[in-house]
Amino acid sequence: MKKAFLVCLFLAVFSCTSSKDEQDKLMRIIAAYENFEAYDAQDFPLGDFSEERFERSAEFWTNLKEQLQQIDTTGFGRSDQISFELLHFELQNRIQDFTFKTHWNPILSDAGFHNNLVYRVKAISTAQEAEDYLKVLQAIPLFVTQHIALLRKGLEAGNSQPLVIFQGYASTYEQHINIPLEKHFYYQPFQSLPVSIDEDKRRDFQARAKTIIQENVIPSFQKIKSFFESEYYPKTKKEIGLSETSEGKAYYKNRIAYYTTLPLTAQEIHTIGLEEVKKIRSKMEGIIAEVAFSGSFSEFLTFLRTDPQFYAKTPDELLTRARDISKRLDEQLPRFFSTLPRTPYGVAPVPDAIAPKYTGGRYIPTVLGSTRPGYYWVNTYNLPSRPLYVLPALSAHEAVPGHHLQMALNAELPSRIPQFRRNLYLSAYGEGWGLYTEELANEMGIYTSPYERFGQLTYAMWRACRLVVDTGIHAFGWSREEAVDFMAKNTALSLHEVNTEVDRYISWPGQALSYKIGELKIKELRRKAEETLGEKFDIRDFHEVILKEGTLTLPLMEAQVEHYIAQKRNE
Repeated sequence: MKKAFLVCLFLAVFSCTSSKDEQDKLMRIIAAYENFEAYDAQDFPLGDFSEERFERSAEFWTNLKEQLQQIDTTGFGRSDQISFELLHFELQNRIQDFTFKTHWNPILSDAGFHNNLVYRVKAISTAQEAEDYLKVLQAIPLFVTQHIALLRKGLEAGNSQPLVIFQGYASTYEQHINIPLEKHFYYQPFQSLPVSIDEDKRRDFQARAKTIIQENVIPSFQKIKSFFESEYYPKTKKEIGLSETSEGKAYYKNRIAYYTTLPLTAQEIHTIGLEEVKKIRSKMEGIIAEVAFSGSFSEFLTFLRTDPQFYAKTPDELLTRARDISKRLDEQLPRFFSTLPRTPYGVAPVPDAIAPKYTGGRYIPTVLGSTRPGYYWVNTYNLPSRPLYVLPALSAHEAVPGHHLQMALNAELPSRIPQFRRNLYLSAYGEGWGLYTEELANEMGIYTSPYERFGQLTYAMWRACRLVVDTGIHAFGWSREEAVDFMAKNTALSLHEVNTEVDRYISWPGQALSYKIGELKIKELRRKAEETLGEKFDIRDFHEVILKEGTLTLPLMEAQVEHYIAQKRNE
């Protein structure tokens, strides 16, 4: 059945006659790509993660890329050219992912295949949503079995995560094993079913959910625990850097290219990072002088990490502060943006199921057309590691004008733009934008004290340090201790967060480079537009140019801004 479907897709795309124009060929290829990506969802609520599916996908992507490369893009409009370039970029990455067998290593220090199930737990609004969620719970045993099979292949090939990142990892599975059904995390959506579902139906859903959790979900997490503790941890690698593994240097080069979308070397990025650290350090020292602190830089960081005035006393206090900042950001948006998303967002705590190993905050998008909002998650676990002085920068990055604004606008792009682009996320663009908005929040008047401005700088320093630390670990043989020491000396992040962040860079090579590289490109393009256009420059127009075509590689973003500058100069 699968092969027959594959053949049908190829025939649908490649039976074009010579009279068809090149744009029509592109649209057919895009349609085939989108249809293939959606196909497995019909039979697998959590996706098909068999080795056969990955092989079939790689074959399809390779053939599609070959056909895409035969298209003559001469005469394409800007949007069609962007679609062509982005699809080529995505196909190339997917093919290379298969070549490097990234699917054999589906875990990170703060995430992983089983942790990703957390995102499926959402409030239920209708009976159909309840039925769909029950299907998800029923699919967990196969999902787990398939991923364990992939992880075993990775272990055999030396393609695994280093043991050092798994401190505290047991929390990701143990909390789903020995707990009463009524309090089980995966039962939560059935605790508050809407009254629009009649009482008998609600009881039926609850009974079925308890049975499935008892018979499917809990045994699956027991299986995960047994696998990790008796098989994975004893056999996984000890080296933390890619350069210490076979094919590691080639893979890291590949990750740099994907996460920055630029032809940069590890040495170039390392140097950029050191230069940025020096610049930001000077600004931080200026604020230390402003508040008349009499000690050294390291003593000031200790002061920030230990003084109770900088920390919330309760989770509710932290959430309340985050909501207040988010609302103050909301009111400033019309001054800086001409197009705003229709989709709202909420502020909520990171779920307890993942909080101990999770980052300080994250944006969780919704699906277009859903009645659910997006969410800015704030981590309320271990409050002494969540300083209030960084909360304005975190809120700008994760909510607005950062990820929520950018990702909601991306999902709401007009229908002339293919669906794959409305679903696309590239870190250099998205995380670069998020980091750019942390500084933009200063122009919006969000930072109300020198300490909050220092918090913004420590977040900027954090991302600059990532350039140094990520390349240090994966290209230049740094130890984990060296990485932790560099981060602790240069940022005001809590030591808990420094450690969780370094583990993240070890387990997710290259991704941490995207933030600062993307931000630097956006700031470079803004300076060029401001200097070239002078009085003709409008910040709302500039942001519109960055956002109106959705996710882009950095070279495509630069081309968009160059076109905007040329047009504006001729007005």
